[in-house]
Amino acid sequence: MRRMTCVGLAAATMIGVLGTAQAPAQEKVVTHNNVSFVSGGVGVDSEERLKARAKEFNLKLVFTLVEGNYLADIQVSLKDASGKTLVEDVADGPFFMAKLPAGAYSVTVGNNGQIQTRKVSVRVGGLRTEYFRWPSNPQTDFPLPPEQRRE
Repeated sequence: MRRMTCVGLAAATMIGVLGTAQAPAQEKVVTHNNVSFVSGGVGVDSEERLKARAKEFNLKLVFTLVEGNYLADIQVSLKDASGKTLVEDVADGPFFMAKLPAGAYSVTVGNNGQIQTRKVSVRVGGLRTEYFRWPSNPQTDFPLPPEQRRE
């Protein structure tokens, strides 16, 4: 009887562990300097979850190669009009969304040492989308063929 109980507990534990491992990952909203932001979008499920939450944010950044491949691990810096850094983060996927007060901002993003900076204006109640694209590196990237590219 005691052995069956241990086996039963072990089986229940394994089912619990497996159930946890199979649960979908949730993108976590972080708040820093009164700015809420989230990133992700690796995989269809993550992309769909972020799309469903887009109305909560007013700035969306999208990271791709010129050929259309999505990119992750992009360095992101958001500064307000006075130059104060509001966010310093690394995007977990090709999408980065932030909720900012209406105003002008500087967005700086980096991929493998290639930095891009842009001035953007956001307003409350709308979603401003900015696309950042980098040329592929033939030694490390495998660009999509033209028929598979997302526009």
